[in-house]
Amino acid sequence: MNQNQNTPCLNLTDEDRMQDMLAQEKYLMYTYSAFLPEASCPQLREVLDANFNDCAANQQMVFDKMNQMGWYPVKNAPVPEVDAARQKFSQLKTQMG
Repeated sequence: MNQNQNTPCLNLTDEDRMQDMLAQEKYLMYTYSAFLPEASCPQLREVLDANFNDCAANQQMVFDKMNQMGWYPVKNAPVPEVDAARQKFSQLKTQMG
């Protein structure tokens, strides 16, 4: 049997690979954010916190590159919408104490 018939993943584009990297970083961020608040050992919390921050930096780098390549286009929010969201969450924070 031809080996190439069993390896379709070799046909992944750079965009496919970047999409996969971004998805993995998002998953890692989600996982660390779930475990970090529950770490009772200070040393473990430090490791989880450092890993979380590394994942955030990696995710930003992948996103920036994808955006630069046109693979993850975003529109900037209008200033009034940003201001409204900022005010809303500021009020919620105040209400929650």
